[in-house]
Amino acid sequence: MSERAGMDDAGTVRLFDRQLMTERRRRRHRDRSLAASDFLYRAAAEELADRLSVTQRDFAVALDIDDPGGHLAERLADLANVGTVVAMSPHAELLAPTPFGFVGDEEALALAPASLDLVVSNLSLHLTNDTPGTLIQIRRALKPDGLFSAALLGGDSLMELRQSLLHAETDTVGGASPRVAPFPDIRDMGGLLQRAGFALPVTDMDRLTVRYDSLFALGRDLRQMGLSNMLSERSRRPLRRETLLRAAEIYAERFADADGRVRATFEIVYLSGWVPHESQQKPLRPGSAKASLKDALSPGNGS
Repeated sequence: MSERAGMDDAGTVRLFDRQLMTERRRRRHRDRSLAASDFLYRAAAEELADRLSVTQRDFAVALDIDDPGGHLAERLADLANVGTVVAMSPHAELLAPTPFGFVGDEEALALAPASLDLVVSNLSLHLTNDTPGTLIQIRRALKPDGLFSAALLGGDSLMELRQSLLHAETDTVGGASPRVAPFPDIRDMGGLLQRAGFALPVTDMDRLTVRYDSLFALGRDLRQMGLSNMLSERSRRPLRRETLLRAAEIYAERFADADGRVRATFEIVYLSGWVPHESQQKPLRPGSAKASLKDALSPGNGS
């Protein structure tokens, strides 16, 4: 593979090297001592499960898409309103521990139309090369009034690391190659859900700030979480020692607290959407309102 991102036959830009992604996750999976680095996946799984637990709807069959560590599948099994949980992962070794599972790819979901009541995803869809296409496939696989609920890393995630590496590489070698993935912006996700055919789309965000002793400690955590550089355009040459040291210096100068520890931002975007159904609330037709906004804001109307 070249250092430039390629395109597939459909013209989709291959931003991520998904084969490398799977291999790194397999190596990580074999080392159970790395479980302590799963804090992001655990936090997002807990939040997704809590949201589902208060949803006034029963889900007979749920699909858990590519669940690192199986944390979301574990939480779904405890929910009274979720029945059978089916797991999907890009490799059999990575399947969540459920009685039902199969090997599959988010970018080519081999799912029967209108066969599922619920589809969930825990911090994996931001690493797809065609997120809109994946959302369309999920929408088709859900029954009418079926729910899609997911957590993704958002646009400001690891912004401190991105800036530090960019400036360090520019300072030391006169140029920079991509080192941190571009994560989706929350402002775009609602529109993508609507384009995919989902009704009642909802997006919101939690910002988690984690503190580390240094950039190097953050880097170890990212490798253990499987979030190190997997971009197709990544340089195949490792960072030079002087570049790494300069990046750590910049990071400490710009993003350290008074005690010397540095901050790392993780922005977790939560999104959900329903497959349209006649029972759902409908927006008013244009022109059908009984009162105008102008009247509501005029004097004498409580404004």
